[in-house]
Amino acid sequence: MVADDVQTQVISFSTLKNLTRACRPKQSVKNGLVLVPLFFTINIWWDSDNLDRNFIIVAKALITFAAFSALSGAVYLFNDLRDVEQDRRHPKKRYRPIAAGLVSPQLAWTTAALLAAGGLAATAVINVPLLAVSFGYISLNLAYTVVLKNEVILDVMSVSAGFVLRAVAGTLAINGTDFGFGGLEPAELPLNISPWLYVVTALGALFIALVKRRSELVAAGDVAQSQRAILREYSEKLLDQLLVIVAASTLMAYTLYTFSSGITESSNVPENNTMMLTIPFVGYGLFRYLYLMHIKGAGEAPEDVLLTDRPLRINILLWLGTAALVLLLNM
Repeated sequence: MVADDVQTQVISFSTLKNLTRACRPKQSVKNGLVLVPLFFTINIWWDSDNLDRNFIIVAKALITFAAFSALSGAVYLFNDLRDVEQDRRHPKKRYRPIAAGLVSPQLAWTTAALLAAGGLAATAVINVPLLAVSFGYISLNLAYTVVLKNEVILDVMSVSAGFVLRAVAGTLAINGTDFGFGGLEPAELPLNISPWLYVVTALGALFIALVKRRSELVAAGDVAQSQRAILREYSEKLLDQLLVIVAASTLMAYTLYTFSSGITESSNVPENNTMMLTIPFVGYGLFRYLYLMHIKGAGEAPEDVLLTDRPLRINILLWLGTAALVLLLNM
């Protein structure tokens, strides 16, 4: 009897582990974009005389990050349920828990519904505009899974749009009017984020999506179409041309962002243009990513590239550290 109980517990733990893996927690690194508005407006919202308000602002940003992690987990489950047969023909995706039969469709559907409901509820607590963006995010991803991922160009553009919605959600989480979250008065913070930051987010995400498509195309070879149908619409030459355009546009857009205080009043960037000191880090990041794609054959799994490439990680930390120093010195 004791042995049967132990076996049941082991099976339950194994199922939970595989279910967690199916939600792809490593992908949560992408939801870090939700925290970008918090980071790049620290010179506006930080108040050493009002630590309670600082805590609430950071808490709302972190709750939004958790909510979007739940929403993205629900989307991944739905995607794997819909593509289960196609995944079983892929050399790597066939090991995903649902495709491998380690998680039942019923459990996956139930978990996806709970994660989506929980994520939307969490954003609703913060404010209604954030709830609307969250609903738009999950709707966009469902549309991508059902239709858009099979439409050339629109597939990568819809991925890019998902990243922009994350950044917008991060802004709404800490700005505007809420319901007195945490017992405090509704926030009315003047967080005038430069629109160039959203442009950079869109272009940067498009760049990563194009690298992913190219890496998938090269890795799959002659069986590319059977692994992902949309790959038949692409070629290495086309993707290389698109990458040249998008990489150059991303660097130019970020450059414009760094001195956007002189272009538009709606900007959180210091007026002395010291944010331009961060441009070399963005340039190196783009060049390093292209190097990893062409020379190392990386890029099919962006989260692995960001988490495992040491020079890229160091560059990101130096970029964030320099940006933080610039913003703090200009408070």
